[in-house]
Amino acid sequence: MKTEKQYFDEAIPLATYMDKMEKHKENSFRIYEQFEVPKDDEFIALLKEKKPNILAITEDWCGDAMLNNAILRKTCEAADLDVRAVYRDEDTDLIDRHLTNGGRSIPIYLLLGKDGEVEAKWGPRSPIIQDDVMSRRKELPNNDMPDYEAKQKEFYEQLMAEFTTKPELWLSVYEDIRKMFLPALQKQA
Repeated sequence: MKTEKQYFDEAIPLATYMDKMEKHKENSFRIYEQFEVPKDDEFIALLKEKKPNILAITEDWCGDAMLNNAILRKTCEAADLDVRAVYRDEDTDLIDRHLTNGGRSIPIYLLLGKDGEVEAKWGPRSPIIQDDVMSRRKELPNNDMPDYEAKQKEFYEQLMAEFTTKPELWLSVYEDIRKMFLPALQKQA
């Protein structure tokens, strides 16, 4: 069984992953180009100092990954940090070690320490976005209703529109990644 560090070593840079995207490439780059990493942040300084490896488990078709990967990439570039991506569906052994509520939800970001061990994990959504998505899902009709597919499509279109136009959502992703990774960075020798 491969370690997370072995997956990282074999993974592609997140920038290459984004360049190869097909489904959500334009929207992901729209976020990436507009998001500005907070300037006065000890998180960026610690990332620069500690130089951890960060591994993203992701897929092109995922709307959450479209949003979050752009934020993670911009953050890691601000810290001159290598971040790499693996495709969830190419080898499910890795994602099966990092399930969210029993599911293969993505993206998942793994902060690896100097020994290659996972020191922190983030994903697949910031709490603000998760609460909003779950609240809106309750408004959808049952999946056996005739209007379910149309309503679900409308729901996803609304999410994509908000994900690509609301900087407060981008900042919520950044702040939650920071919240999850900062304590692990502070503990590193």
